[in-house]
Amino acid sequence: MSNEAKIYEYKTLQGVTTRIRDDLNNHDFVLLFAYNGTGKTRLSMAFKDVGKIKGAKDTLYFNAFTEDLFFWHNDLDADTERYFIINSNSVFFSGFKELALEEKIFEFLERYADFNFRIDYDNWRVVFSRGDEENIKVSRGEQNIFIWCIYLAICQLVFDGHTSYSWVKKLYIDDPISSLDDNNAIAVASDLAQLLKSGLKSRKEAGQNEIKAVISSHHGLFFNVIWNEFKRSGIKYKTHFYHRANNSEVYTLRSTDETPFFHHVSILSEIKNAVETDKIYTYHFNMLRSIMEKTAIFFGSKDFSTCIHGLDDEVLYSRALNLLSHGKYSIYEPREMIDDTKNLFKDIFAAFLERYKFDLPQIIQQQEKKA
Repeated sequence: MSNEAKIYEYKTLQGVTTRIRDDLNNHDFVLLFAYNGTGKTRLSMAFKDVGKIKGAKDTLYFNAFTEDLFFWHNDLDADTERYFIINSNSVFFSGFKELALEEKIFEFLERYADFNFRIDYDNWRVVFSRGDEENIKVSRGEQNIFIWCIYLAICQLVFDGHTSYSWVKKLYIDDPISSLDDNNAIAVASDLAQLLKSGLKSRKEAGQNEIKAVISSHHGLFFNVIWNEFKRSGIKYKTHFYHRANNSEVYTLRSTDETPFFHHVSILSEIKNAVETDKIYTYHFNMLRSIMEKTAIFFGSKDFSTCIHGLDDEVLYSRALNLLSHGKYSIYEPREMIDDTKNLFKDIFAAFLERYKFDLPQIIQQQEKKA
């Protein structure tokens, strides 16, 4: 795999947001892929803050902070009156009470869930039900999809030009698919792309200012569905791989316009750097096996062992990957491998790269020099 796109480096999140906002001057949408731990949520907030610095808020965002606008009352004493409390002080709910959005929310919600809801605007709470069951506690995934559907309903109002949300000029959507399975991730991505495309078209036809959008995600399937939806539509969009190496304050953007699933190459680059610096930790086995599984699937196989089939030490490598990639190794509390295991890991990695000629970017190495 080859990708010669230039890597742009930034010392601050403000530098990254300036680049993204510049991209939106010439594109309708910007897509960012970044795996967890790189500061996607902080980037979304920095992007929002730039709008405020320029004079007035202009960004309606969805991220982890959006989900925090809702919290549960669980009725620990009687265990009967459970409801979802809304933090009504947020600008997110501008005009929410007057608009009575239940119908719009439900139009989205019924695509993903089988429960119903009722909003008590006097007390700013939501009560859920399913069939004859009242005051139910929905799952974390159902809770998140409900909040997401509220955001979609508000986005629809933005595209329709409702006065309550006339301040919105940009949308920033960060990882709306936490706790969702792949089927729902595909559905959410497809529905979001359709909403953005139809909203863009309707505002152009009405002669209104376009609503620009940034979407960031760590979920490869979600990212690819959005990417393909935009590519087929012919609209103007820009895609980047957003990255920050461990313990580095250097942020990078690399264009991935023609290679949407670029993140696995960066993971390989990070593993390569670990091998070259001899800083190999137990969780690197998990990362390498994950890459092998994706590579095997790409070539039509269901088993990662396809990637090492026929090698002289195939049995040894397979056993090592099976045994050492099943531990719950945390990247936040890394444990370095012993020398024998390091050497085995290096042999497996070298054999993998010899068979599959990946062109690995210098993201990690460049950052090491600047850190």
